[in-house]
Amino acid sequence: MHVRAGAELKILGIDPGLRVTGYGVIEKAGNHLIYITSGCIKTPTGELPDRLKNILNSVQEVIHLFTPNQMAIEKVFVNVNPQSTLLLGQARGAAICAAVLHDLPVAEYTALQVKQAVVGNGHADKEQVQEMVKRLLKLPGLPGTDSADALACAICHAHGAAIGTISTKGYRVKGGRLVK
Repeated sequence: MHVRAGAELKILGIDPGLRVTGYGVIEKAGNHLIYITSGCIKTPTGELPDRLKNILNSVQEVIHLFTPNQMAIEKVFVNVNPQSTLLLGQARGAAICAAVLHDLPVAEYTALQVKQAVVGNGHADKEQVQEMVKRLLKLPGLPGTDSADALACAICHAHGAAIGTISTKGYRVKGGRLVK
């Protein structure tokens, strides 16, 4: 793993999507967050297995190029359209498989948890997330929405990593909080 001297974590954040999967890599060194890269994996229209393979291979390529040592991914929320929710879950599964194939620990966060950690408001809109990601990572411009969501997921994990040793086994998330 290629983590800079003084860096504690190199985190790959993923915002899963079947059409567009956002990714972002940051490093955490002390209280500092350092931007490494971000972008989008766009899948061409076509058969579902081919699209999932594209996500799997592309996330593996990001892992190979930027050597993160942890991954944070957004949890799927139940959508109005159950078919869309199932497809999103499959895209998410492909990204998780890429991490597991590289022996990366995977942390999962709800959109509410990510927004709360980055903006301070679990119901923040996309523009607020983009602006705070820009500020926290000292970026020269606003990242795209999918990249910003992935970077926000990585930032959420970086902020929560200090308490990451607390076991969450047997708990579930309800209203943005862990409950038995």
